[in-house]
Amino acid sequence: MTSSQIKVEEKRLIKGRCIQVESNGNANVEKVITKKDLNRMAWRSLFLQASFNYERMQACGWLYSLLPGLKKIHKDKADLSTAMKDHMEFFNTHPFLVTFIMGVVTAMEEAKENRNTIRAIKVATMGPLGGIGDALFWLTALPICAGIGVSLAMQGSIAGPIIFLVLFNAVHFGLRFGLMHYGYNTGTKAIKALKENTKHVAHAASILGITVVGGLIASYINFKTTIVITAGKAKVALQPDLLDKILPNMLPLAYTFLMYYLLKKGFSAVKLVGVTVVFGVIGRLIGIV
Repeated sequence: MTSSQIKVEEKRLIKGRCIQVESNGNANVEKVITKKDLNRMAWRSLFLQASFNYERMQACGWLYSLLPGLKKIHKDKADLSTAMKDHMEFFNTHPFLVTFIMGVVTAMEEAKENRNTIRAIKVATMGPLGGIGDALFWLTALPICAGIGVSLAMQGSIAGPIIFLVLFNAVHFGLRFGLMHYGYNTGTKAIKALKENTKHVAHAASILGITVVGGLIASYINFKTTIVITAGKAKVALQPDLLDKILPNMLPLAYTFLMYYLLKKGFSAVKLVGVTVVFGVIGRLIGIV
């Protein structure tokens, strides 16, 4: 055996818990991250946006979440300092899916991957996960869970808000902790799967979310008009006799599209809520709604 081979064998025997790493040529890498560490980092990821700022977005929260793993991996203070500086760079993704990136990055840090490679993985994953998270949570999970909770609450059941919180957070925390372990255990292998399925997942979630929102418009937007059109002796109630014959719940749908149009034109949501309240009050006073 050559002198270099002898050194490698000595390290393997001393550390005991070593794995072969093919991606960067390291002969042996000590496995120091445990399930407890992964769970701890997942809990800390709840503070991802606690120090949100326009210069580096979620970078402070990202480093805070990752720090327990970095301290166990980088025993040398200089190495730890370098890693911390790298992870204070700009970072922004969906706060519920960040643990996937965290798991992958932790595995790469543990494997002593090249710092530029780690940086590239972060940049390559934070964008797609941001899009997937918006479609999965804000357009799908939130409307579905809220719809179930609201339907119960409108019937006078106190279980409405409880069911909403339980359902939504079951999905939220299930993915937060599950993706942390999945990202760490699969390492960089998960990146290929993510790239292949990003468009499909986002597209399917968007379709489902839009369908649910459409159902909520018809069910929960209560917009009715009492206008009656008189032509001679004939009287036609505008909504039930005309508009609903063309398309049921046409007025709620039209008002929703109007609000969407105004949002796109730059009106704030607060102003539109105010406009809706004023319109409802005035319309009620003059007897048209």
